Amino acid sequence: MPQTKPIVSVENVVASASVDQKMDLNEITRTFPDVEYHPDQFPGLVFRLKSPKTATLIFTSGKMVCTGSKSEEMARKAVKTVVQKLRKGGIKVKKDAVVEIQNIVASINLGGKIHLEQAARTLPRSMYEPEQFPGLIHRM
Repeated sequence: MPQTKPIVSVENVVASASVDQKMDLNEITRTFPDVEYHPDQFPGLVFRLKSPKTATLIFTSGKMVCTGSKSEEMARKAVKTVVQKLRKGGIKVKKDAVVEIQNIVASINLGGKIHLEQAARTLPRSMYEPEQFPGLIHRM
């Protein structure tokens, strides 16, 4: 295996947040026609941002889930931006969102070939199921 420094790439950061109040998703939909809301299919509303390029799910409970960011800082900024946009649109949001990072998905290029089945057996908290996903999943 070549002796190169491994290259780690963050692919997705998932953050949860709460504004600690009930949200009227129908009102948000009327105010922001670009949001996606189909309550017969999914209970949350999807609020997409172009910058940072993320999607934030908003639920009537005031809870939010932000996906698509490439860093913790970007995830926090995205949630803050969504709350600011809601306020600018006239949606009353009393508190700033409390954000908590839930998951970080990253990939790594080790610069060589790896026997994934053997690695999965050797590394604790690792999983390799090629029928479901072509890479080794290692939880930290």
